[in-house]
Amino acid sequence: MQAFRPPPEPIARVRGLGPAGPFPRAPLGDPIERRWLHYAFLSRDGRLGMVANAAWLGPDRDDPERRARFTTILLLHERGRPWVASQFNARTPELLWSAFRLPHRLHESSPLALRSTADEPAVDLRLRRTSTPCTSQCAPFAGDHHLRWQSEAGVRAQGDWHFDGRAHLGVDAVGYHERVRGRWGWPELGEWVFGFANDMGGPADAPPEYAAVFTFIRPVRPADAATASVMLWHRGRLRRHFPRRNVSLAVRGTLERDAVRQVPALSRLFGVPPMAPVPERLVISARLGEDWIVLDFESEAAARVVIPSETSLRPFSVHEVVGPCLLHGALAGRPFAIETRGIVEFAGGADGD
Repeated sequence: MQAFRPPPEPIARVRGLGPAGPFPRAPLGDPIERRWLHYAFLSRDGRLGMVANAAWLGPDRDDPERRARFTTILLLHERGRPWVASQFNARTPELLWSAFRLPHRLHESSPLALRSTADEPAVDLRLRRTSTPCTSQCAPFAGDHHLRWQSEAGVRAQGDWHFDGRAHLGVDAVGYHERVRGRWGWPELGEWVFGFANDMGGPADAPPEYAAVFTFIRPVRPADAATASVMLWHRGRLRRHFPRRNVSLAVRGTLERDAVRQVPALSRLFGVPPMAPVPERLVISARLGEDWIVLDFESEAAARVVIPSETSLRPFSVHEVVGPCLLHGALAGRPFAIETRGIVEFAGGADGD
């Protein structure tokens, strides 16, 4: 078995008009300075779902080598079954695919392979972008903490998925990619709700007819640090960005505990307090002038990812939730309605309440 070897810290070389990306040409210098690459896909037939994260965390102040710490995790889901996940050391290529790496051409595919050190779960994909990214967004909070992220919907994936002792070959999927960077501690971050939905229909080589991404972040302090946004793509172009004052969020009911699996497997050995229940239904709505959008999501199955905190003894949890959703609204006077599937993250501290 090939030994796990983390890829180099993502410092880009400057070419032409700017850094090649996906991150600026600057090393991580603080223990809680972070960078993430996030991937999420749903198969077009509605059967399979995937979430993956690659994260770099700054070095200890007294570390003479001043090297960033690198972690990865891969989660896969089949409809009607619980989520499965690697530990935080999934093997990756040395150069991770990213839509934010330059130069990058639309419709040009590149590989992305992620594999647990136990060989399963694993994916071997060819990814290509079909859309343009949203504008970069930033949330400052808790004094000198901040979080900056940039999203892109309509990413196409073709390839093989391996988990639960079975192989799903030639899976056609569509999803989402995001880059995140900033400096924050988990208790200060508080909680967030994030999700996306793509139209699964249409030609496999075209961008989704409609795609939506939403974010809601509520840090512990200050009281007015909460922020939210909804972004709507049409045929690969970002057409509307609804700011937080135009966004509403509502939840109802709770997902049954039997539908939630705690991952990675080793986290079950620790006495981790429970997190708040996962909502059974989430409705996000936004309006700007005559344009409006509603994303109505129903939770079907969740994976609770337990994340250690570097600044406190209290763990932080991210629930990756998959389920059906209805995306409908009106854009430039034209109504639309799409029945599809989505992935939502519910994240927050584990208080044991």
